Amino acid sequence: MPRVSSIAPDAPRRLSPLKGLWPFLRPYRARIALAFLLLCLASATILLVPLAFRDLVDFGFGAKAPDRDSLLGRLSLNGQFLALFGLASFWAAAVAARYYTVSWIGERATADLRSTVYARVLRQSPQFFETLQTGEVLSRLTGDTTLIQTVVGSSISMGLRSLFQFVGGMVMLAVTSFQLFALNLGLMALLALPIFAVGRRVRKLSRESQDRIADASALAGEILNAMPTVQAFTQEAREAGRFAERTETGFVTALRRTRLRAAMTALIITAVMGTIIFVLWVGARQVHAGTLSNGELLSFVLYAALVAGAVGTLSEVWGDVMRAAGAAERLLELLHAEPAIRETERPNAPVASAQAAIAFEHVGFAYPARPAMPALDDICLAVAPGESVALVGPSGAGKSSLFQLLLRYYEASSGTIRINGQDIRELRLEDLRREIAIVAQDPVIFSASALDNIRYGRPTASDAEVVEAARAAVADEFIERLPEGYQTFLGERGTRLSGGQRQRIAIARAILKRARLLLLDEATSALDAESEILVQRGLAAAMHGRTTLVIAHRLATVQKVDRVVVMERGRIVETGTPGQLRQQGGLYARLAALQLDL
Repeated sequence: MPRVSSIAPDAPRRLSPLKGLWPFLRPYRARIALAFLLLCLASATILLVPLAFRDLVDFGFGAKAPDRDSLLGRLSLNGQFLALFGLASFWAAAVAARYYTVSWIGERATADLRSTVYARVLRQSPQFFETLQTGEVLSRLTGDTTLIQTVVGSSISMGLRSLFQFVGGMVMLAVTSFQLFALNLGLMALLALPIFAVGRRVRKLSRESQDRIADASALAGEILNAMPTVQAFTQEAREAGRFAERTETGFVTALRRTRLRAAMTALIITAVMGTIIFVLWVGARQVHAGTLSNGELLSFVLYAALVAGAVGTLSEVWGDVMRAAGAAERLLELLHAEPAIRETERPNAPVASAQAAIAFEHVGFAYPARPAMPALDDICLAVAPGESVALVGPSGAGKSSLFQLLLRYYEASSGTIRINGQDIRELRLEDLRREIAIVAQDPVIFSASALDNIRYGRPTASDAEVVEAARAAVADEFIERLPEGYQTFLGERGTRLSGGQRQRIAIARAILKRARLLLLDEATSALDAESEILVQRGLAAAMHGRTTLVIAHRLATVQKVDRVVVMERGRIVETGTPGQLRQQGGLYARLAALQLDL
């Protein structure tokens, strides 16, 4: 997946990825409206505070006669202080309610976004992960969504609040003293220039920083999943150094972004304080001249402080929004990624049949990453219902590619694959894969109990059905000896089990699925002789009554199949029973002589 590194010069273009978040906010329009109402109430209340202080100074302290048209002029001194406390209490309640509502919206929308993106990734074919590491996907699902949650759940609300305070404060500044307002406005305009200039650079560095974090996460995920290999080759120090190097690169990029934001913050604070002091100096001269009252000067300073604080907050929010725009861009790449395997708009229902018949009709295929190197070339193969067929041949002959196409992890470049006479492209992927059970050479064991690992084959199965499948796979005997039996946690990737035990768990899972077609991919190649005997017993139970395709390098494991198909360089070169093929003196006979006649 290409990374977008160029940043457009116009603000709408830079913020355009955030538009993609609206579908996740739309269901909560009522709460957004409530948050906006609370925001307006809180902003209006805080804008009344300087007026209350003005009246308190001018009238409450007896400097002037009470003014019936003023905010607090009709109240006694005690009443004025009580009214001021009432304003503060109302403002606090409105702010608290707004904070809760906006935080709820941010958390809810982010959770929806994270779930939707994850569901989208799960529908991608293996081709998608040829160029995008799982660690980077996890980084986007965690780090990037956290950035978005921060913006949606707080920063945007703070930005709107500050914008309201800025606009309202500017209006009140003009009403209080237009001369001081004009002076203040000119100085504020100068402050806006560095904010937007630096914001563009901050967004670019934010995207780069997130990419570097994703790179480090991808490396960590890959290495943690290969710890036995890393430790066997004593590469711990080297891998720690590689991760530290990528982390350091991310740190340097983040430091450049932070340096820019720190410089911008220092500039803004200095300029804002300088502006306030300068305006206060001018206002003090007007008070001394009698053209401005003490209360008016105080209210003007308070409004100026509100405006200055709003500008400072807006600059911070702008930086957060720029970072969120980069994060949204990365997430939307995942959300809008189209699966390489497309389902037909009008799928057919699978043909009802007790067993599956398979037909490969002139099938050709080349992996997208290697289009000039055909993996399969004009494959024609028919497998009868209930037949067991072994696929043998040297590495790279195309055996696993047939499995990949049958499961529609990839699309055939030419030809047709049929199950019970139906083109598999006319079936829903879910219906197609429901008909197929697979036992891989390196089976996946999840971080769950033995019971849950077997039940993964059919989540609706009862405990009794799980136990029955385990017995058929000869897995019951070792599961019962585990500390907590079927409830024993098997560890990440089944680290608490031996290779043969993991295989028998996978076989039990395949048996429980009750699929009509069974695929066995080197299911016993890495086992010792004793484990292989037990696993073979389980495989015999799994194969019973099912159409079976077996990939095997060890010819001793395929002596009881109905037929052997020999493949070489993507083509079928021999077909027959093991005995017939040995008599033909071809590739199978040569392989058998090497393996079986020792």
